[in-house]
Amino acid sequence: MADRSHRFLRRALAVCYLIAAACLPAGPSPTSSADTVEPTILRALQMNLCNSGRASCYTGQSLARAAEVISAEAPDLVTLNEICQDDVTALERVFATVHSGRTAVSAFQAARDRPSGGDTRCRNGQPYGVGLLTHVQTPDTPHAVYRGIHPTQDLADPEERPWLCVNVDSVLLACTTHLAATSYRVALAQCGHLLNTILPTIRRHGGYAPTVLSGDLNLRDGGYPDVRSCTPPDHQRIDDGALQHIIATFDIRLCCRKSLVMRGATDHPGLLATLSIDGSRPGRPPT
Repeated sequence: MADRSHRFLRRALAVCYLIAAACLPAGPSPTSSADTVEPTILRALQMNLCNSGRASCYTGQSLARAAEVISAEAPDLVTLNEICQDDVTALERVFATVHSGRTAVSAFQAARDRPSGGDTRCRNGQPYGVGLLTHVQTPDTPHAVYRGIHPTQDLADPEERPWLCVNVDSVLLACTTHLAATSYRVALAQCGHLLNTILPTIRRHGGYAPTVLSGDLNLRDGGYPDVRSCTPPDHQRIDDGALQHIIATFDIRLCCRKSLVMRGATDHPGLLATLSIDGSRPGRPPT
């Protein structure tokens, strides 16, 4: 699928791209009457697959287990951390089977390798980073993908952490990231910059859309530093009891959190939640 690159976020977002791709969260479209607008209901799944082949948590089994989870739970949005680029393609095929009446699409952003200036690589040589899966009604559904590298990084770690967002026709801005694991303070700075600078800048330029960020933030509720320190006060948040979080703007209701057993295939559970996007609440003006 052809991509279109844009540069209008360069100054605000540091290393950032705007690339056209196909991605639309599924779920019933809002229906309106004279008095009410029904919410759009989506199921979102976050997984850290530890599939680089280099980390101690690697088992070689997480991709197969992720496919089982997607088949069983049929999420509308899947965010993926610690994956190889081809993992997205493999899971997209499973996702397409689950949502056979729609067009499955994906996005990927590699982490950057500071010494080489190129992509961080999995042991198999593929780019390593974060990914996102969803589906659209037709291949021609309008969309935009925003991606980049956090401007703050732990200089002791050669891996520079990425972020990835998809905006579809101003319906939803869906994002994922994998924050620094070697420095809690760097992770907190990356979290705050993403939620308070990058995402508002995207909404200013691309138009407001309800926003959800799902990923392994390497921060805890009640930890030091506390993940709540970087979460805007009007946002909702749920977590897996550890490092994975789903954070949403005021116009998305989070509920029905479910922790999914990965059977030892990776060191993180799957985190599943329901997003209810309230179409009757107008978008807040960009800040």
